[in-house]
Amino acid sequence: MPEYTLHCFAQSGNAYRVALMLNLIGADWQPQFVDFFGKGLPRSPEWRADVNEMGEVPVLDHNGKRLTQSGVILTYLADKTGTFAPRGEDERLEALRWIIFDNQKLNGYLGPYRFLRNFAKPAGDPAAMAFLKGRIDNSLGILEKRLARAPFVLGDRPTIADISLVGYLYYPAEEFGFDIPATYPNIAAWLERMKALPGWAHPYDLMPGHPIA
Repeated sequence: MPEYTLHCFAQSGNAYRVALMLNLIGADWQPQFVDFFGKGLPRSPEWRADVNEMGEVPVLDHNGKRLTQSGVILTYLADKTGTFAPRGEDERLEALRWIIFDNQKLNGYLGPYRFLRNFAKPAGDPAAMAFLKGRIDNSLGILEKRLARAPFVLGDRPTIADISLVGYLYYPAEEFGFDIPATYPNIAAWLERMKALPGWAHPYDLMPGHPIA
């Protein structure tokens, strides 16, 4: 039996962060498909009672421990393995700063935008979509400027901050209606550097559930 089990589905960028981390560190892991679009499993009372009270993926099972929230899981895996871990207190706090920024601002807006555009019924209200797009553009601009300074977010090597920030950025441009790498050259080069890491895989190849039945 694999050491790690990740409850996930292919369309979740939040789950992709953890799946990618597991693959990059060469962990012995398996995905456990969560039927979000069919049965709406995470929203069920049973799933919230037995798996995650927040009704979300990712959920990681490891040696009798159950962890949720991608930032927590990335920190746990970095601490356990020493891989992609920040070095020292200053880097640890800086990584946390970017993970929080990512969850609140970058992918925190990009994820809902993509969901409302592709999966919600009815689709998102145009005014709401315009608001989200403005916030996305601002957040991408911040990341673009940061990556002009160094190859990775914290400097010359990738950390869990990078793995968090790429959460939604490898999904197809047609799902967003705009092409992020074509617009932001520093982000584009950084995505290619991350893609070159041994163990990298696309979210639709790494997790089950694509295409949606």
